[in-house]
Amino acid sequence: MIWAGAFFKTILLIIVTSICSSHVALAQFTQTVRGRVVDKVTSSPIPGVNVILNDPSINIGTSTNPDGQFILKSVPVGRNNFTFTFIGYEPVVMKNITVSSGKELVLEVEMTERVTELEEVTVKAYQKGEVLNKMATISARSFSIEETERYAGSWSDPARMATNFAGVLTSSNDTRNDIIIRGNSPTGLLWRLEGVDIPNPNHFAVQGTSGGPVSMLNSNLLTRSDFFSGAFPAQYGNALAGVFDLNMRNGNTNKQEFVLQAGLNGYEAGIEGPFSKRHRASYMINWRYSFLDVLQNLGFNVVGGTVPTYTDLNFKFFLPTKKFGTFTVFGLGGLDEVFAPAENSTDQFNPVKNTDLTNTTGMGVAGLTHKLLFGEKANLVTAMSYSHQDTRIRLDSIMSDDSKKVYYHSDFLEQQISFSLHYTEKINPRNTFSAGFSWNDKWITQIDSVD
Repeated sequence: MIWAGAFFKTILLIIVTSICSSHVALAQFTQTVRGRVVDKVTSSPIPGVNVILNDPSINIGTSTNPDGQFILKSVPVGRNNFTFTFIGYEPVVMKNITVSSGKELVLEVEMTERVTELEEVTVKAYQKGEVLNKMATISARSFSIEETERYAGSWSDPARMATNFAGVLTSSNDTRNDIIIRGNSPTGLLWRLEGVDIPNPNHFAVQGTSGGPVSMLNSNLLTRSDFFSGAFPAQYGNALAGVFDLNMRNGNTNKQEFVLQAGLNGYEAGIEGPFSKRHRASYMINWRYSFLDVLQNLGFNVVGGTVPTYTDLNFKFFLPTKKFGTFTVFGLGGLDEVFAPAENSTDQFNPVKNTDLTNTTGMGVAGLTHKLLFGEKANLVTAMSYSHQDTRIRLDSIMSDDSKKVYYHSDFLEQQISFSLHYTEKINPRNTFSAGFSWNDKWITQIDSVD
């Protein structure tokens, strides 16, 4: 009866949520779309860019201000196409962009300067996956976070989405998102966030791997990023098999917004907005909690009582200044645990009889980046970060008097401090100069003991 009561409570909650969502959608059929347009190489703002909503039945358009920002009001909800044009730059067309009623859409647009040769006709095809990193030549493409939600079986996970690319395979089942690029080991994959190397950003990560069953990366906070399957630029010196170079978007700089949602990846709550209406500084914080653990507490029997629990936190603070460049503070972290009691010691989670197994893992990274523009042709990006990854295994023997005794425990802790400096200068529309260096200091602590 307890299970049935919890079931009906869950069904009632879903119905009420659906009704409320329907009323919200009916009450608001349009939404505001805002964003910023910058040069793809130097990241300097481009004023005067024409922004048009490609809808013949609605005449909506605007242009960017001196800071490269634009606002489109009364945009219909649903999927829309936007066109960005400016003299001397290649036009940018963004197709099938989802505009929702509950949240303003913020677009980050990068335009490439046009190359014109006299007395010749140059025909260039539009390539959807053109990468952000200008030093990349082959075996690389960019992807939008919307793609991680549209590919079948991706679960809003960049790693699972990448398995749809040529030459990329995944593990034999859906329990992990390790990817195999052209036959290379999954351990050779490099994860990078906001320009700094990070540990494996997945829950229940196994020591020495680059994947896991659930990603800590929240797709609601990510923006356009790069994926490399080979021929890495020099700045990815620690990569052997592939690179995920991920970027987080900035929070809304005009008003506060909140998000509450539930899915297979967990229950989620987030907030973003400006620190002050007089400045462009913004914040963005998002938290998630295990979906299965909540179901277990509601009375459902999940995975035979051995329930994996996890939680993660993503945040970014965007702090622009007038004279000293732009500062960004970001972070990503997660904790997870699997407890398999002695009565389940014959299942896949705990093969050792008459023991309680507790497997705990954690990962965290915090970083600071600074971008300084030198006119419209060059920029200098400085980044520093601290990261750690911790794995703990504990086996407790159950004695005849039901007391517990530690039988085996293992603690593995990996920490790293990183610093990088990267200078980019656009010599002309065709040639770009880029140079920099990076420094990493890593130390490992491991304890392995049998009592």
